[in-house]
Amino acid sequence: MTLARFLVTGLFIALAVAGFSSIASKANAQPSALETAKTEGVVGEQVDGYLGIRGPVDASLRRKVSEINAKRRAVYEELAMSDNTTAAKVARVTGEMQIRRAASGEFFVDEGGNWVQKTL
Repeated sequence: MTLARFLVTGLFIALAVAGFSSIASKANAQPSALETAKTEGVVGEQVDGYLGIRGPVDASLRRKVSEINAKRRAVYEELAMSDNTTAAKVARVTGEMQIRRAASGEFFVDEGGNWVQKTL
């Protein structure tokens, strides 16, 4: 896969998995529970392309994170098959992009598995 195709694929994934709840919440002008959890540092992006949970959360938020991660996994697998690569590679590129897109103050999991607060 060429670098350009990989980047376009990564951008597509980032847009596809950023969270359809984000679009819905903007229409309602209220942040979703997931957006609030990210802002509060309870949920964050991981370099492996999936959302992680930092600390205790209620069952409904845990389910939402699991649902989003399952949707991401399905997209990663589909794109990996069509691009003749692995889902792990697609997920990794997406994870790196999601971390770059994270807002200042949000937490993410770095290469070493540590939770880090993003600063600008």
